[in-house]
Amino acid sequence: MTSTSPRPAGTSGPAAVRPRDPHEHLLAARGRRRRAARHVLTAAVWASAAVAVLLWASSGAATLTGDGRIVIVLGIVAGLVGTDLVLVMLVLAARVPAIDRVVGHDAAMALHGRLGKPALYLLLAHAGLLVIGYSLDSGEGIVPMVAALWAAVDVRLGILGLAALIVVVVSSVVAVRKVLPYETWHAVHLLSYVAVVLAVPHQLQQGQVLAETTWQRAYWIALYAAALGCVVWFRFVRPAARSLRHRVTVAGVQPLGDGVVSIHLTGRGLSALAARGGQFFMWRFWAAGTWWHAHPLSLSAAPTAHSLRLTVRALGRGSAALAQLQPGTPVSFEGPYGVFTDSSRSHAKVAVVASGIGITPVRAFLEDLKAPPGSVTILLRARNERETPLWGEVHEWARARGHHVFTSIGPRGHGPAGWLSGHDAARGVRAMSVFPDLRESDLFICGSPRWADLVEADATAAGLSPDQIHRERFGW
Repeated sequence: MTSTSPRPAGTSGPAAVRPRDPHEHLLAARGRRRRAARHVLTAAVWASAAVAVLLWASSGAATLTGDGRIVIVLGIVAGLVGTDLVLVMLVLAARVPAIDRVVGHDAAMALHGRLGKPALYLLLAHAGLLVIGYSLDSGEGIVPMVAALWAAVDVRLGILGLAALIVVVVSSVVAVRKVLPYETWHAVHLLSYVAVVLAVPHQLQQGQVLAETTWQRAYWIALYAAALGCVVWFRFVRPAARSLRHRVTVAGVQPLGDGVVSIHLTGRGLSALAARGGQFFMWRFWAAGTWWHAHPLSLSAAPTAHSLRLTVRALGRGSAALAQLQPGTPVSFEGPYGVFTDSSRSHAKVAVVASGIGITPVRAFLEDLKAPPGSVTILLRARNERETPLWGEVHEWARARGHHVFTSIGPRGHGPAGWLSGHDAARGVRAMSVFPDLRESDLFICGSPRWADLVEADATAAGLSPDQIHRERFGW
């Protein structure tokens, strides 16, 4: 069953009977496990920072004497916790499959971003407090103490590492990030690896806690090795090996109109990737003008053993160049990533909202979705009739399975229903009227961040739990 216009608030829902999913209790258990795993991961971040303090407390306090002792103690603790958080940030950004399966790439990167400022503030406090503490302890002024510390090569490296981290954090501020091309932002973030490496010598040579032959020193070396090992293995070695094994190439490029193309890929043994509809990869197309840029692109059709499909809108110079790819172009990749899949569900009923090119992962997600007939309701949103790629495929999928599709086309409305067209918002359409079973459903949202925020706010106001909301964020 399909429809072309969403219902205004207060009207009745679809007439189709929605049978109970026989696996509904398993879906609910899956949702509880995922929520628990997210909480455990967040707790682990702060628990690891607490371990840093305990390591210092077990051996460091007794070695400090002098008038600046308390200030030095605070400086050491700030440095240990700040460094620990930076290492946790590296692991979260390393695209470790186990972390991705538990919380998803988006959630891991969100936590990574939230830790950036606290880590930087702690490391700045570390530097400032130690300068003040050592100055008080020695009776020298601040300037002579800075000069004395700067004379040590390993301290200079640590200061350069701190400067690199400042650049990384500043580039992540929303106002700055908006004006930076993705390529520039990504290059700047590579400095975070430089910052960690530069900090190692000063921590191991200057630190009063991490003396040679101590288990504390072994602990921190193990932390560095684990964090940097995750980055090297999961960001470089593993993707390179998988790309060579599966030999993915471009089979063809299909124009869909309005700057949108579908890129068909072929390869061998692709079922071994265990990719699901709704997931994305980082793709690198080895052709002139595209080889230097990795593109985060979702699958737009469920994968097969020998083929994959991506659908791309030309939003910038990098994505526009993809329309010119020639058959046979070699492709390397990282992934799959993301939990925008059927495995994230905790309810039998499903509500789906997609806007613009956000239809891409939704199209593949639906193809992999296992749900009883009539239990899925979809709303497709576009500013005009030209921005409707793959809509025909979604309508065909829904008709074949007895599901419901609504469309909302036109300039955006205002107020709580601003995620809909102005016409639909004016006549009282809201999330609860589009999805009358919303509170008993999982809601999957895919589109631009601001638009998706409006959808999420409307759904939350209607009583939907945040744990029932799943998003694919188009941002970096």
